[in-house]
Amino acid sequence: MNAELVRQHLIDPEICIRCNTCQETCPIDAIEHDARNYVVKFDVCDGCNECIPPCPTGAIDSWRKVTKSKPYTLAEQYAWDSLPAETEPDVGAPGDVPEEVVRITAEATAGTGGPLAPPWSAAHPYVNLYSLARPAVATVSGNYRLTAEDASSDIRHIVLDFGNSAFPVLEGQSIGVIPPGVDANGKPHHVRLYSVASPRNGERPGYNNLALTVKRVVEDHEGKAARGVCSNYLCDLRKGDQVKVVGPYGTSFLMPNHPGSSLMMICTGTGSAPMRAMTERRRRRMALKEGGELMLFFGARAPGELPYFGPLMKLPKDFIDINFAFSRVPGEPKRYVQDRIRERGEKVARMLADPNCYIYVCGLKGMEAGVNEAFADVCRAHGLDWSAVLAGLKAQARFHVETY
Repeated sequence: MNAELVRQHLIDPEICIRCNTCQETCPIDAIEHDARNYVVKFDVCDGCNECIPPCPTGAIDSWRKVTKSKPYTLAEQYAWDSLPAETEPDVGAPGDVPEEVVRITAEATAGTGGPLAPPWSAAHPYVNLYSLARPAVATVSGNYRLTAEDASSDIRHIVLDFGNSAFPVLEGQSIGVIPPGVDANGKPHHVRLYSVASPRNGERPGYNNLALTVKRVVEDHEGKAARGVCSNYLCDLRKGDQVKVVGPYGTSFLMPNHPGSSLMMICTGTGSAPMRAMTERRRRRMALKEGGELMLFFGARAPGELPYFGPLMKLPKDFIDINFAFSRVPGEPKRYVQDRIRERGEKVARMLADPNCYIYVCGLKGMEAGVNEAFADVCRAHGLDWSAVLAGLKAQARFHVETY
């Protein structure tokens, strides 16, 4: 009797950036990880492919043909620095591959899309042009502090020049930065992902450059001292320093291009990077009068803690509707982005119902629940059901979330 051939779902450790989207997305908990690798449980994974579209690098879309009785074990996957070579399993005489295996294989190679499709009019994104084995080398042409000197957060606007290396990016895409040195295990540091903060024609139009918004990490989410390896590396860079970059990544969190499209942007802290890119793209094209409304909800502890506060205040009021939410201003009540969403409920409800309006949420993961609750309250006050509205937004590729 012939051994049964199957396609085993694996994760490529060479291009995985350990962003955790695959594990969070998997509906049956088939993915787990340790300090180094993300792995797939062969006996749990059913090949549903739900984890594939959110992966920014394509590392999750890796497969090997194995005999069903001898898959790669979790111990083997955890020990890999790279995927094993493609080989044909020894199965004796040729036999038919089961129909179910053919179906899973076809779905696995069908590409990305599904529930995380980009807006229908978004420009074509380029991804994975540069890898760990062949990174692009960018030169720092600027490193500017965005937050006040006495602010608790040191947030930087860093401009990278790619010289003669083609590195096309769209608003909403990300790049990976390779921090120098090795970790506690003596292995190279993992790639860190950063959203691009400049529009597609660069921070300085006509030049091959882009900008990042980077917060210097000096503590973890629990307030304990923790020095971010890559954030501190980037924040300490000086003009003329060189940086190894991989990517670009991202095929979903993209802005629409068609005339009349509107944007509702909700962010906190460095989650402002893609919003800044989208807003700047629209600002540079104001004379063309092609865009719809822009509405921004931006949260921070205080004005001095909010990146791009000064430039935002200079934008025309009829160009963008800005709603700040400050939670640590002395003598004032705490306000968060979800509070401002409720306060602007009438306009928010109208924009949610507008088929040409696209919603973007970016920032710390903790903001998601509050934003969803605010949308639910706004919908309830206007005779709508948020769960039904959200399903429609996702089906129309009008609701995009990128939190970390």
